[in-house]
Amino acid sequence: MLGRMMFMPLTIQSLIDHAARYHHETEIVSVETDGAKTRTNWRNVAARARRLNDALRRRGLAKGDRCGTIAWNNARHLECYFGISGAGMICHTINPRLFPEQLAYIINHAGDRVIFCDKTFLPVLAGLRGRLPGVEAFILLSGPDEEAARTLPGLLFYEEFIAAGAADAPWAEVEETDGSSLCYTSGTTGNPKGVLYTHRSTVLHSLVAATPDVLSISARDMVLPVVPMFHVNAWGTPYAAALAGASLALPGPFLDGESLARLIEAEGVNVALGVPTIWQALLRALDASGAKTTPLKRTVVGGAACPPALIAAFRDKYGVEVVHAWGMTETSPLGTVNNLLRRHGGLLEIEQARLRESQGRPPYGVELKIVDDQGHPLPEDGKAQGNLRIRGHWVVADYFGAGPGETLAEDGWFETGDVASISEDGFMTIRDRAKDIIKSGGEWISTIELEGIALSHPDIDDAAAIAARHPKWDERPVLLAVPRPGASITEAGLLDYFKDKVAKWQIPDKVIFVPSLPRNNSGKLIKTALRQEYGNVLSEAAEG
Repeated sequence: MLGRMMFMPLTIQSLIDHAARYHHETEIVSVETDGAKTRTNWRNVAARARRLNDALRRRGLAKGDRCGTIAWNNARHLECYFGISGAGMICHTINPRLFPEQLAYIINHAGDRVIFCDKTFLPVLAGLRGRLPGVEAFILLSGPDEEAARTLPGLLFYEEFIAAGAADAPWAEVEETDGSSLCYTSGTTGNPKGVLYTHRSTVLHSLVAATPDVLSISARDMVLPVVPMFHVNAWGTPYAAALAGASLALPGPFLDGESLARLIEAEGVNVALGVPTIWQALLRALDASGAKTTPLKRTVVGGAACPPALIAAFRDKYGVEVVHAWGMTETSPLGTVNNLLRRHGGLLEIEQARLRESQGRPPYGVELKIVDDQGHPLPEDGKAQGNLRIRGHWVVADYFGAGPGETLAEDGWFETGDVASISEDGFMTIRDRAKDIIKSGGEWISTIELEGIALSHPDIDDAAAIAARHPKWDERPVLLAVPRPGASITEAGLLDYFKDKVAKWQIPDKVIFVPSLPRNNSGKLIKTALRQEYGNVLSEAAEG
């Protein structure tokens, strides 16, 4: 042997230990469920996480046991992230926006032994308790609360629970390939599926996420994860922030535009992450307040395609850079992030803006390809469209509880369910979900593109394009649009707005104005419901 390097396992314990040792005074601001604002730092989070790790093991929980959390973005939830995984157990973040039947299913499927919760969700858990035979204890993320105790008899209280643990207790011994956290998909078709992340996959994801070409998180940043900690681990932000030593502003349940604007201003938030609907609300709040500036410098937008008009409004009105990202529960979630290359600096602003509309390039650790329906690779020329597949260091290999070979395609890649194109530079553009794309007369029409155009109209608040059955062309686009309050937009006026923005044959056949659109717990449009209700409007019109 010529020589070798040290081997240190990549564990979540190492992330919080680093933050506590080298960024101990870095502040974490937490908005509680009652609206109060508390302040802590990485040293205190680490000490309390160690107490939790010790308390769990004293209670008899063992390595690999699942501990559920159903909570907002706050400091105690952050402690659970590190304390549960630090104890060698699996932190199972539960999405409270799921239907009760789905909540019961995933809690039982995960085999959760204890559940940590915020007071907001006690009524839901009280209603489910009889259907959760494996849950041994419910722990409220607060001190003693008599009202809460009446809602859920036998309830334990977090502050009393962790008091039984020692602040200097050792972490559990874990392998870097051991499971660390568990997230379930939104379950839009069938039951939600569990994705078990490992210590190794999480640390690698965090290392890459913090880099300049991805989320660009540093010790100089105050980061606001608006994306919930119960949704794909807040896109990995808590772990990346610990790695970088960044400050965190945790907004609790107050996710409306006005509350976020106040938090950003008060705490000097310069980096924020969330879905497009959140940023639309923030933009309206900033406009309504008459604000001319904001501390916010960069937002990362994922979960759904970001309307180009939203990107332009933040840039032109407030100097805020909007960074498009794409990923899935199955990819931890980062798959691509849209940061431009050096040579793009010489492009005109309109050309840069056009590049910004794609979902971006894969960072190190992720590979993408597009294939046809037979699985044959398609060219990466920015024009060819095909089924998007992904593989990488933090991409699922097998769903939780699934048998080997049940999750990936035959070639060992994960089939995302998206239709996309990839340019020579690696910029990936989601053209549509495979189940949503409109196939009209043998040609494809992107619902995402049609929705983006509709949302750029000043009188439109929300929009969804769907495929409607057509007697001649098989399918044609129909647009469901939510007008802004007080707007006087007409169907003819909105259809006219599409002229010169897409080919004539891609313009929707019909516009239907509706008061609201159905969205799932992740903020994505539920197009199955829309197709069921409006899928026959063109054929019915032809018959009439």
